[in-house]
Amino acid sequence: MEKSKIENLIRKITSVRLKKGFSYENMADELSITPAAYRKIETGETKLTVERLFKIAEIFEVSLLELLEIDKELFHQVNTENATGYQQKIEHFYQENKDVYEKMLQSKEEQIALLKQMLSVK
Repeated sequence: MEKSKIENLIRKITSVRLKKGFSYENMADELSITPAAYRKIETGETKLTVERLFKIAEIFEVSLLELLEIDKELFHQVNTENATGYQQKIEHFYQENKDVYEKMLQSKEEQIALLKQMLSVK
């Protein structure tokens, strides 16, 4: 995960904690750690584990998506015979691939032209 995304997550946790009126002591007690250890999580001195992230979301009574600031519309849940899968919605995926493909074709054409030119010089 990029550093800026982690920093955003920590800022979001701090923001939600303050909105909910929780202190370092409250959070530390809920997480079974010391207030100093919790402070280190919010200052980025200690890495936030996945387990603690889930527990923090539970303490705040918010979804993990909200903490991670992931738009719920990005995911589409499909249930078929008790199987669950998630398909990420990528808006411009095909257009981006088409652009890359066209650039590769153009590069290929340029290489062919260069090789033909080199062969005709000999």
